Amino acid sequence: MPDSKTYTDKKAFFDSMLTIFGRKPVLEALTLDDLQPYRLHLAEDNRPSEIMNNILQRAKQQNIEVKYHDRQALSRLSGNKRQDQGVVLDIQAPRYQPISALQFETMRNQACGDLIALENVTNPQNIGMIIRSVGASPCAGIIIPQQGCAKIDAMVIKASAGTALKVPIYHMQSAYAGLKMLKQGGFRIIGLSSQGTTGLAEIDQQLPSVFVMGNETRGLSKKMADLCHQLVHIPLCNQVESLNVSVAASIVAFRSIF
Repeated sequence: MPDSKTYTDKKAFFDSMLTIFGRKPVLEALTLDDLQPYRLHLAEDNRPSEIMNNILQRAKQQNIEVKYHDRQALSRLSGNKRQDQGVVLDIQAPRYQPISALQFETMRNQACGDLIALENVTNPQNIGMIIRSVGASPCAGIIIPQQGCAKIDAMVIKASAGTALKVPIYHMQSAYAGLKMLKQGGFRIIGLSSQGTTGLAEIDQQLPSVFVMGNETRGLSKKMADLCHQLVHIPLCNQVESLNVSVAASIVAFRSIF
């Protein structure tokens, strides 16, 4: 990034950076057409192998900067010493922004100011499919915390059919802290829960709402449920007890056009 950029510009640039680690995930990421790699980080003591040769070859073909680090420095970049395998890739994702970028007034003036938020959704396939559904819907974006949910990696990007780099994604450390901040800023927080007494179709569509989807097995945490203004459910027929979280998120994402 040019040195002439201001501190604010640089901060915005790095806030929109995604980091992928692990040899196979990085190699898969380098094969995706929509990817914008920024920098490849490698451990100095990586041993030569076929997959390492392929990674370096693709980095060279795409003119990606390569930097070498000792293992300790590399683990600080990946945040996962046990699984980074000596390989870390920084990706430019201009639509990946901190949650502080969300403004109530801006959302209220959009055709659909709804957002989908995830809490403790751990399956990368589910997250990828939810991102794809949100991207295809009138929703304004998706909120994915950096703690508790599966990381946005090559598997998620692949499951989203590449849309993970095109859809507005807002990040923060903790789902609870981030949504508490939005609630204080005027957003209506609505939890999807089988315990909800209100049906999804009964929710007023005039106010910007954040719909929170919980863990695949346990649903919303009690702490998150207590934070919500209200809990709603999707009415189900034929004694079906629940839907996959990605299916439920799709129904919510398209609620404004039905």
